[in-house]
Amino acid sequence: MAALRYAGLDDTDSEDELPPGWEERTTKDGWVYYANHTEEKTQWEHPKTGKRKRVAGDLPYGWEQETDENGQVFFVDHINKRTTYLDPRLAFTVDDNPTKPTTRQRYDGSTTAMEILQGRDFTGKVVIVTGANSGIGFETAKSFALHGAHVILACRNMTRANEAVSRILEEW
Repeated sequence: MAALRYAGLDDTDSEDELPPGWEERTTKDGWVYYANHTEEKTQWEHPKTGKRKRVAGDLPYGWEQETDENGQVFFVDHINKRTTYLDPRLAFTVDDNPTKPTTRQRYDGSTTAMEILQGRDFTGKVVIVTGANSGIGFETAKSFALHGAHVILACRNMTRANEAVSRILEEW
């Protein structure tokens, strides 16, 4: 940890623990940034890990985000009747730069759409699938739907499209 000491960062037990004089803050749209009070600077990357983070999800029930007269964001907990400048979602941050798998996954003609999408979350995404009432199009539409996407089935035959939607909803 000589490099940390050379950079003015003391060694701590945790890689995510901030050095003395640093504070973790969030922007209005959920990006995490770090304030160095010693040098009076801010940066997007964690001072030790170099990772960028963002908060995940909405505020907990009963919480509200406000801005004070100086333009700084603060949070109101209506249930416990208190305010804080710390975002309650900071405990649930996610890395902005996820690590890529070290080996490349190989697929062949027998690989299903479910296998390709395994481990991925498409919540909040819109996907348009052509030919979605049968075959590969249907399997693709079903897989995206089961992984949280809002799927639009583009089909020429409305009756078969409605049947495909029914089959997907039954499994979902």
